[in-house]
Amino acid sequence: MSIINHEVVYAKSHEWLKVEGKKAKIGISDFAQHSLGAIVFVDLPEVGKSFAQGTEFGAVESVKAASELFIPASGKVIAVNEKLVDHPELLNESPYGAWIIEIELKNPEELKKLLTPEAYAKIAV
Repeated sequence: MSIINHEVVYAKSHEWLKVEGKKAKIGISDFAQHSLGAIVFVDLPEVGKSFAQGTEFGAVESVKAASELFIPASGKVIAVNEKLVDHPELLNESPYGAWIIEIELKNPEELKKLLTPEAYAKIAV
């Protein structure tokens, strides 16, 4: 059983988004990190790059597989978690503490398309 964080919203592709005003931090869910196994590499995008909702912004590689990361809401990358370059295992150790990127939200209306923690819990089994 995966742990659900009630302070975030989720994409069906298992990324979470924590909104902080006009900004949002994005990471992967506990279910995703558990499914991947030991994460050994994170491909981070460049700061300043913009992505449309649902498009690929990076990837994570584990001992089991590689998995693309899809952005839950459109926005411009304003920060990347540089700690993940040398310590990708932080995503396993603290999936809701180790964010991957921070974005400036382009269209807050898109948040309505994301899953509530309760709705996500039904698919993260």
